[in-house]
Amino acid sequence: MSTMKRKTHSSEFKAKVAVAAIRGEETIAQLSSRFGVHPTMIHGWKRELLEKAATLFERGGRAGKEQEALVGELYKQIGQLTVEKDFLSRKLGP
Repeated sequence: MSTMKRKTHSSEFKAKVAVAAIRGEETIAQLSSRFGVHPTMIHGWKRELLEKAATLFERGGRAGKEQEALVGELYKQIGQLTVEKDFLSRKLGP
């Protein structure tokens, strides 16, 4: 019994395949054969690229960096609140 391991593809690879699919110079079957991925994956990557292309131009392309900074700040706050809760629960007792 063989175990199949799932391949993970880099974002650069996915973008390259999706752009090739959008260009339409080759069929999805040809792209699938050339890149060694299933046609369904190519369709999904192409659809995702087309759906999210507009967000690249929002606020000068900084939407991702701003969101990353916000998530980092929220994780910092969660950590601080957890420490405070643990401290208070130990001081107040059961």
